[in-house]
Amino acid sequence: MRATRWGLAALLLLLGGSAGAAWLVAGPDADERGEAAARPVTAPVERRDVGSTVLATGVIRPEVGAEVRVGSRVSGVLRELNVTVGDRVAAGQLLAVLDTAELQARRDQAAAARESARTELEFARLTWERGRQLLDGGALNQAEYEAMERAYRTAEARERETASALAGADIQLAYTRISAPIAGVVAEVSTQVGETVAASLAAPTFLTIVDLDRLEVRAYVDETDVGRIRPGQRVAFVVDTYPDTSFAGTVTAIQPKAEVIDNVVNYVALVDIHAPAGRILRPEMTTRVTITVEGRTGVLAIPNGAIHRDRDGVYAYRMEAAGPTRTPIVTGFRGLDHTEVTEGLDEGDQVLVGPLPGASPPTRGTDR
Repeated sequence: MRATRWGLAALLLLLGGSAGAAWLVAGPDADERGEAAARPVTAPVERRDVGSTVLATGVIRPEVGAEVRVGSRVSGVLRELNVTVGDRVAAGQLLAVLDTAELQARRDQAAAARESARTELEFARLTWERGRQLLDGGALNQAEYEAMERAYRTAEARERETASALAGADIQLAYTRISAPIAGVVAEVSTQVGETVAASLAAPTFLTIVDLDRLEVRAYVDETDVGRIRPGQRVAFVVDTYPDTSFAGTVTAIQPKAEVIDNVVNYVALVDIHAPAGRILRPEMTTRVTITVEGRTGVLAIPNGAIHRDRDGVYAYRMEAAGPTRTPIVTGFRGLDHTEVTEGLDEGDQVLVGPLPGASPPTRGTDR
């Protein structure tokens, strides 16, 4: 019986010691967590941009003229292809060459025809000049002289005709050398060496070049918000490829025609992209767009949660050495997260965000 009592006493002592050890370990952490929870959240009074925004989704597309499908204006067999997908090209750089045998033969034929016409023109000129001398000497009548002049004029017109034909043959021959119309990156190649290109009503596409420095965002704005969108408004957008980077832009235009997707009416706002600072944006990337529709730039502002109202007016709690001090303020423009402060606070002040610690919850409609 005595052994049983001693066993119970030991068990109780062991449990008490374990509980005490647990309290020693958990107690200080619990105190720190409570202190952290009770520590007031503050924010500085600082200059920033304050505005209301419109959210939209969008997609990156090349600007007008920034994506060019390069084709051929003559038919022939592709003899050279000097670029491939991903190559960066300069404006005027030689991209491809067609076989020139047939067009070169036509050009040589046109050159020979012009040379013959020039010879005939020279002979007709000399004949006409001799005819004038004979006419003056009475050895040639007027009708014969006019026939000589007509032959000269005809030879002159023939020479001009053959000169034009030669120029046309030179142009056709030049079309066999295909150069880049713009600088950019080769996005697609659709014709390979040895394939025959047949130019008919539409010029066949060899390849596609995209200028990655001339991209824009097509932001799809809901019809309820489009009335607040104006050219010149600031834009920030994020792409999934760089989730930690916010890109800047400016609204340039709002397309007048709506796009209806799944019975939802959207209007397209075109956004000019500012320099992306070392990041490469590509066509068809999806974007999350924030358009600042109105606001203030570089004004003193505090978080919306630091502003309180009651019957006595608008105020904030300024943090001082003695603790939070109620300070009357005058507010200006209210944005999504911050509000402009025009009077009552100075730049660098710290204000309490949220209710005063230990204060009772505000009555609905008197403090918010």
